[in-house]
Amino acid sequence: MDLNSRIERVLADFLERRGRLIRGIDPALDEYASAVNDFVLGGGKRLRPVFAYWGARGAGLADSDALVACVSGLELLQASALIHDDLIDASDTRRGAPSVHRRFAALHEAEAWRGSASEFGSAAAILLGDLCMAWSDELFTASGMPGEALMRAREDFDQMRTEVSAGQYLDILSEYRRDVSKDTAVKVAQFKAAKYTIERPLRIGAGLAGADDGLKDLYSAFGLPLGEAFQLRDDVLGVFGDPEQTGKPAGDDLREGKHTFLIACAWENSPAADRDTIATLLGDPGLSEDDIDRLRAILRDSGAVAETEQRISDLADRAGEALAALEGRVEPEAHAVFDRLLVKAVKRDF
Repeated sequence: MDLNSRIERVLADFLERRGRLIRGIDPALDEYASAVNDFVLGGGKRLRPVFAYWGARGAGLADSDALVACVSGLELLQASALIHDDLIDASDTRRGAPSVHRRFAALHEAEAWRGSASEFGSAAAILLGDLCMAWSDELFTASGMPGEALMRAREDFDQMRTEVSAGQYLDILSEYRRDVSKDTAVKVAQFKAAKYTIERPLRIGAGLAGADDGLKDLYSAFGLPLGEAFQLRDDVLGVFGDPEQTGKPAGDDLREGKHTFLIACAWENSPAADRDTIATLLGDPGLSEDDIDRLRAILRDSGAVAETEQRISDLADRAGEALAALEGRVEPEAHAVFDRLLVKAVKRDF
């Protein structure tokens, strides 16, 4: 069985056990348990567990079911972040299905309950996101890995959760303050996504294996630029991507008003008239297809797309240099996997 299938099995077994616990409290909780099960198992590339697993294997730790279970806890952290992110962004869909808050709002409407369907959906999403955060810790610590290994990995695990929360708030703050600087966009990309997608998982794996700080630093030199390149590719797809690939309507990032590096480049390079268009249209949830096409044209004509693609290429080169430095420091099998993941992360070809 390949690694992703093993991760899926761990998650399915864990959610089945926790689902029984939730449903045993009250039959009314059936939809609550089903929603988290459907969301976690409804798709995803499992990048965080994969990088943590190979970070550990690269540092010399043997394969085990306990290791796979431990790193699978990172996918529940991802679920928490996505559920809350969809609520913050008022996103209607995730992976081609209704987002969690929309699912519960629809349930409220179908049952004709009292009060606001939107508020009910928001409350359910907050609770389920929090539940996934708690479960990420539970699966991580109750995986069967030795206590000393978990303690070695704990600092990066805890710091990762702090960083992603801070990065998410900084993202919100930049939108409300209309901060379109490149520096802020880069920092958001690093702390909201890059660190917790690749860098911290690699370091967590290294900690589980008992690796020294030197190897952890090499993992950081590889993981941080690769994680940022991954996020910048996501930003480009969020505007120009195929909904069949992204699982979200085309142009949703523009409707949500995300102040990405792509937007920061366009703002810096555009004349006043185009800046006015960006300021007027970006973040309008009612954007028409014509409005989206106008913004896409500004992004292309200003050179923002080309500049973002160049940054992705430069970041990939930095990650490649760090990967070369890892040769001989990590197990050959892991190094070969990192080489493949570098290409896949930049191209988003999973």
